Parts: sequence; structure tokens; C-alpha cells
Amino acid sequence: MGEDNRGAAREKDELIGVDVPDKLHIGGTERRAGWQVLNVQPGEHVDHVADLRNLDQFADNSFDLVYGSHVLEHFGYIDDLPLVINSLHRIIRPGGRLLASVPDLEILSRMIADDSLTIDERFHLMRMLFGGQTDPYDFHYVGLDMGIMTHYLSSAGFREVYRVPYFNIFADSSNTLYKDTLISLNVVAFK
Repeated sequence: MGEDNRGAAREKDELIGVDVPDKLHIGGTERRAGWQVLNVQPGEHVDHVADLRNLDQFADNSFDLVYGSHVLEHFGYIDDLPLVINSLHRIIRPGGRLLASVPDLEILSRMIADDSLTIDERFHLMRMLFGGQTDPYDFHYVGLDMGIMTHYLSSAGFREVYRVPYFNIFADSSNTLYKDTLISLNVVAFK
């Protein structure tokens, strides 16, 4: 591995917190060494069953890193999303980070407005915006682009909010491509 590749690998390891001790995967669907999994639905892979609107089971400053892919859009933008983001900020240690992936409202809106797409393709994009609606937890209540996401995160006290192309931590929606376009907004926010 060349020096450039080693440097890039180290940077990615630092970003995703390979060496940090306390990591929480919200909405996780797989068990991974070094990660605790929180999900609203119980499962063999789940360490903590909870709704993100109530994270009282965790003390302040419990985690160095919290990761969630396509979770935050499942909360209403008036009360629930600010509550969730404030709660996530509370459980992250100073200097820790939140890695969050959501469907990118700007990209999906641009794509769905493309008249050259078939109705099936547009329907598929619409489902990305509003959720698959396959169970009571699979509905989206807010659309987020970089400006809106930064507003919510900054309002909760996060600093240094920036976008990355992808995370590649878990096999999840953060890396989803549709018609050769990444459809997720992936952000890093430091406490």
C-alpha cells in the first residue's frame, strides 16, 4: 500500500472512529465488534431497544461516536427531530462525533423532476423520499438537504458539520446509488 493510500486509510479510520472505545449504531441491523446497536425493534443483533425520542437509558457523554443511516428522516420536523438530535448531542462526549446519513432531498428532488424517467423510476425515487412504508416504522416525515441538516445539528450544539461522499462502515443505505448517483446526504458533526 502506497503512502497516499495508507494516509487515506488512516483518515477514514479516524473519521469512523476505529480506535474509539464507545460506539453506538442507531437503527443498526447487524452486529459488529466494538459497536453497540440501538434499534426501535428487538432482534438478536440489538443491544438496546429504544425509540430515539427517549434516550434516558444513556448517561450524558456516553459515546465517542454515534452512527445512523437513514434514521433521522423518520421523525417529524417540528418537535421530534429537534428532540432526537438534542438527545444524540447529549449522549456524545465532548470531541465526539455524529455520523448521519439521510436521503438527500436536493438530489432526489432533482432526480424525480427529470421528465425522461419512467413512472416506475419516479415511483422508486418517491419511495426514497417518503419511505418504503412496509411497516409502522418505515415512514419519512422530513426531507433534509445540507442546509436544513446543518441548521438542525447546529441548533443542537454540534459544530464543524461537513459532508462526506459515503461512510462504508456498514452495508446500509448510506452508499446507495441510483442511476449512478449517490442519493444520500452523509454528514459528520462534532460535539
